Amino acid sequence: MSGNPWQDDLGNRDRSITNPHGMGSVMRAAGGGKATDAQGNPFLIGKEMSGGYGRGADILHGCTIAVERGEIAVIVGPNGAGKSTAMKAVFGMLDLREGHVVLDGEDITKLSPQDRVVKGMGFVPQTHNIFTTMTVEENLEMGAFVRRDDFRDTMEQVYDLFPILRDKRRQAAGELSGGQRQQVAVGRALMTKPKVLMLDEPTAGVSPIVMDELFDRIIEVARTGIPILMVEQNARQALAIADKGYVLVQGANAFTGTGKELLNDPEVRKSFLGG
Repeated sequence: MSGNPWQDDLGNRDRSITNPHGMGSVMRAAGGGKATDAQGNPFLIGKEMSGGYGRGADILHGCTIAVERGEIAVIVGPNGAGKSTAMKAVFGMLDLREGHVVLDGEDITKLSPQDRVVKGMGFVPQTHNIFTTMTVEENLEMGAFVRRDDFRDTMEQVYDLFPILRDKRRQAAGELSGGQRQQVAVGRALMTKPKVLMLDEPTAGVSPIVMDELFDRIIEVARTGIPILMVEQNARQALAIADKGYVLVQGANAFTGTGKELLNDPEVRKSFLGG
């Protein structure tokens, strides 16, 4: 045991990462309709969400996404499918016209994103997710802004999870590589000690080697029991580590299942994974 909860194997729901007991067989929503909530009361759920930005047309149409403790749930789909919009809806960045969001048994649909952070949501947007002129360490300290306790132990855990950040802690974050910047962004979210971690395209623009490393770190975080909800363009690789997967099409659920089930489904492979 290393003493670092983000490295010790505390047990995901399945040692192989893909949870065979997840959502059962792949579920197809007829006509892109609403997904079935097959797990009762998930730790985090955005249920039957419909809405868009401002007074514009709806982007989401009865979309449901959920994640349990210790799970990795991945949202995939074609460009323009509403993947990031669904994530932002769960985080409160757009008003829902229908549906609701529940975190740990509490309805948070009406809360602002700032209040959701206080409730335990850690959110890492795809872009503009670090303070480029601040050092790595200052970025991590900014992540602890909602805390009133001593956060030094958490910072050490982040450094253990991402050793390169310890080496570069005095360096301006804007001078780092793309993959290292993403590590700073994830580390800053972890500084809040979140109940759930939400990642919007965490591997966008990074090399395959860096992508694999980031996915390994995401797995380690999930093994501590923190649910992870992730939007990812690299669908095949993301589903390979996912306990649960959601395929969105035009803002609605098209397929839902474990990562393994979706990878093995002929229609999903043909339509969304390149065969």
